[in-house]
Amino acid sequence: MYVVGTAGHVDHGKSTLVKALTGIDPDRLQEEKQRGLTIDLGFAWLELPSGREISLVDVPGHERFIKNMLAGVGGIDLALLVVAADESVMPQTREHLAILDLLQVRRGLAVVTKQDLVDEEIRDLVKEEVADVLKGTALEGIPIVAVSAVTGEGIPELLKTLDDLLEETPPRTDRSRPRLPVDRSFTMTGFGAVVTGTLIDGSLSVGQEIEVVPKGLKGRVRGLQSHKKKVDTIQPGNRVAVNLSGVSHEELERGDVLALPRQLKPSTAIDVRLRVIPGAPYGVRHNVGVTFHTGSSESLARVRLLEREAVEPGEETWAQIKLEHPTAVLRGDFFVVRSADATLGGGTVTEPHAKRHRRFDAPTLRRLEVLSEGTPQDLIVQALEASQPGDLKALSAATNLALEDAQREIAGLLVDSSVVALGEGANAAYFTAPGWQSLKAKVDQALGEFHNQYPIRKGFPKEELRSRLGLTSPVFALALARLVAEGQVAEDGALVKLSSHEVQVKAEERQRMEQFVKELQVEPYAPAPQVTLDVDLLNLLIGEGRIVRVSDQVVFDSAAFKEMVDKVVQQTKEQGSITVAQVRDLLGTSRKYVLALMEYLDEQRITRRNGDERVLR
Repeated sequence: MYVVGTAGHVDHGKSTLVKALTGIDPDRLQEEKQRGLTIDLGFAWLELPSGREISLVDVPGHERFIKNMLAGVGGIDLALLVVAADESVMPQTREHLAILDLLQVRRGLAVVTKQDLVDEEIRDLVKEEVADVLKGTALEGIPIVAVSAVTGEGIPELLKTLDDLLEETPPRTDRSRPRLPVDRSFTMTGFGAVVTGTLIDGSLSVGQEIEVVPKGLKGRVRGLQSHKKKVDTIQPGNRVAVNLSGVSHEELERGDVLALPRQLKPSTAIDVRLRVIPGAPYGVRHNVGVTFHTGSSESLARVRLLEREAVEPGEETWAQIKLEHPTAVLRGDFFVVRSADATLGGGTVTEPHAKRHRRFDAPTLRRLEVLSEGTPQDLIVQALEASQPGDLKALSAATNLALEDAQREIAGLLVDSSVVALGEGANAAYFTAPGWQSLKAKVDQALGEFHNQYPIRKGFPKEELRSRLGLTSPVFALALARLVAEGQVAEDGALVKLSSHEVQVKAEERQRMEQFVKELQVEPYAPAPQVTLDVDLLNLLIGEGRIVRVSDQVVFDSAAFKEMVDKVVQQTKEQGSITVAQVRDLLGTSRKYVLALMEYLDEQRITRRNGDERVLR
């Protein structure tokens, strides 16, 4: 299904034409019917001679309602530029045409209405004027059809021409990332919140969880309707009404976007290629305030020009848009900027989540050129350079490539070693080759500094290294596995070390360690060594298996510890249980050592306390 939108000056017969084509009056508001003036968006549908169904979006023509017009034309496949034969091209004809050009609507049909009010000569003259005003725009050369909505003259030709144009129009791409810019929100008794819009980038199904961006509200698709028919799934490129559960009508408004949870991140700073339209009344100066329109949303914003102080009508430049309100956009989305009284320009979003740039910075401008004109693989590399590691979904969103397209391009980058993959499939994390080398260098530096500072420690705590690298736990696990496989690091329980690291103990330290062990063996079940060791040397002896620390204050020689455990286990087996006093008598030691020993055996799940007794587990 396709969506066709009207455009044109006020009172040129757009709504009358829609009603003549569909039998549906698109003016749904009482005020519109009373004044005979379209104020907000109207919607209708029809079946063309071929049997193809299309949706029609009727937009207001009055200059006061341009923002409503902008909310309706963002998702159209084809434009009907309506020009009245008795007035010809007028100011809003030009402004609407400029907006269609900025939004790169490349398929259209010019309709000269009210031909019953003029003679043939005037009608043909108006056609020539329309053809002339279309020159230099995305709609240059489109068919021009004259009709009368009153007499029906020209309507069959219009329908056939529309059918022929749509036959050559490719369907909307399914990028597996549905977005529904909301243009209406209302409530229905017994059903709750309903929103409407033109679905793009993916399909929606009944039962799916959704997120309302930028508000972060969570809900579920309760029902779907298209042209008043219930459907279970709706494909991109369709007008659709979505009944939602979990959110209320009062929480929803035009400009919100329905998306799958965590797939669309709102932004307050975007890099764009800005074009000022030739007919703008004035240019755009650095830091000027504007209204920013994309999809069905609008936000106050400021334009930061990155390579000049001003851009004049007919010129274009790189800019950063600073938005007052978070807005959901993706790379490649089109936008329009307006002053209080005029459309100034618009263009294409290049970087939807931009960092603040220095102005007149050559590397920044080169990067934007690559993002604008680069190959899909260039875009993936640029996206990773901006934020790595990245997963498939994040790279698909950042580059506006369909998931399968992004996966194919990543595969090519892996072949030529431009990108490094950690893991496989949907859970894989990707780095650029330089980004991976940079991470390895950070690991080398962190572990090297640690080993130099603590040469007798076996390794660095893994969790501390993960935090220092700024990686999530899943990505860190993948990175660590690869670093181990590459031979850069080695794991030791909760510790990690450089593979080349060997514990280095000074001779005097080793001598003290040996003396400490000897003193433990003097009274093995009640050791009281005179030599004291710092925690690193104690841990080294523990790691070597020569001592066992059962509490902060009690350490046993390993052989003695094994003897004690064997005796306790044997007597407990014979008796069925054992008390602290019995262990004291069995080992001929003091209560201090017995308590520490038995609590340690409880911790190690060798014994279990049951009142004053211990039993084996």
